[in-house]
Amino acid sequence: MATYSHSRISTFEQCPYKYKLQYIDKAEPEIENTIEAFMGAIVHQCLEDLYKRKQFKQRISKESLIKFYRDLWEKEYTDDILIVKAESRGLNAEHYKKMGQEFLENYYDKYTPFEQLTILGLETQDMMTLKDGSKWHVRIDKFACDDKGNYYVMDYKTNSRMKDQEEADEDRQLAMYSFWVKDKFKDVKSVKLVWHMLAFNKEVVSERTPEQLKKLQDEVIAIIKEIENAKEFPTNVSKLCDYCGFKYMCPSFKHQLELEEKSEESKKKFKSDDGLKLVDEFAEVKRKRTEMEEKEEQLKLDLIEFAKQEDVDVVYGSNMKAGIKEYEKFSMPEDEKEKVKFIELVKKKGLWENLATINALRLSSLASKGELDPELKKKLTEEGAFRISLSKRKDLEEE
Repeated sequence: MATYSHSRISTFEQCPYKYKLQYIDKAEPEIENTIEAFMGAIVHQCLEDLYKRKQFKQRISKESLIKFYRDLWEKEYTDDILIVKAESRGLNAEHYKKMGQEFLENYYDKYTPFEQLTILGLETQDMMTLKDGSKWHVRIDKFACDDKGNYYVMDYKTNSRMKDQEEADEDRQLAMYSFWVKDKFKDVKSVKLVWHMLAFNKEVVSERTPEQLKKLQDEVIAIIKEIENAKEFPTNVSKLCDYCGFKYMCPSFKHQLELEEKSEESKKKFKSDDGLKLVDEFAEVKRKRTEMEEKEEQLKLDLIEFAKQEDVDVVYGSNMKAGIKEYEKFSMPEDEKEKVKFIELVKKKGLWENLATINALRLSSLASKGELDPELKKKLTEEGAFRISLSKRKDLEEE
């Protein structure tokens, strides 16, 4: 059985195809690191070093902390680190370097002399077993306690977006570690989950009840079961794709990346590219079809109005004629309760077999998701099919 973690199941929720590449195929990402992840990692290392020196009773000055940070940055930084927001926001590596330094300076000023809690672990690495037997990876940035039986699971966040209380109370990552703490330390009175939001120099604190933790573990086990039973791993295009190291392998971006890799000379010949031409023509047909459908509806309304005005039921054109007949149209009750009553009445009158139809699209959807009874699914004919959808190219939206 695989070892799971918040990061692992979040990857599946974010994009099943990325999960497959990363955890099943063990594919190598094209992008090893982004500037946000790099800066976050350097800040984490500096805070870990700070508390380690504190444990060994070493003198800790703000100047030594910042020097350690700058030296580590210069040692670890490489030019292949991706800066996604560089062009759109005019940012470069130096901006992120200064940002990380400011985070550390603010943290130092707020928490010095760093004696509020007893530090029990830094970058804690361990494993725990869930009630279904699954293994869960425990990795805590900073683990501490006070003298009253309160334990603190603490996480450093360098996000540019502040985590609000509602989000913290729903967060899965730190809450899962509550099980590990309660199992390891029998004097636990409470497990407090703490996020150090370094970009805002604030803390967000949350705590879970036993009932909430039970529900959380059940939800996690359900996701693990879904992952282990998955046979298809579709792509899920989102804003996070810009940061994905597997974008070059993704069928949703492969053609776009091939176009972008063309030389400046070949870019002038984009109109001759088969894929580009097909999409452009397809989009144009869809546009004209929509226009014609709208025009058709308007002509129908105008013809009906003309027939009423002239008191006729056939209107003649040059080569064709249009018959306009009024008829009574009946519809099912819109109210859900009334609809249920109507269906029961239909069954009672013995008309269900003649009136009921199966929604083929809904049936196919249930079967593909594994939500249809296996005996029914065996009776269905399975074949490959494709769906084509059009949307605005993101790279053109930003121009």
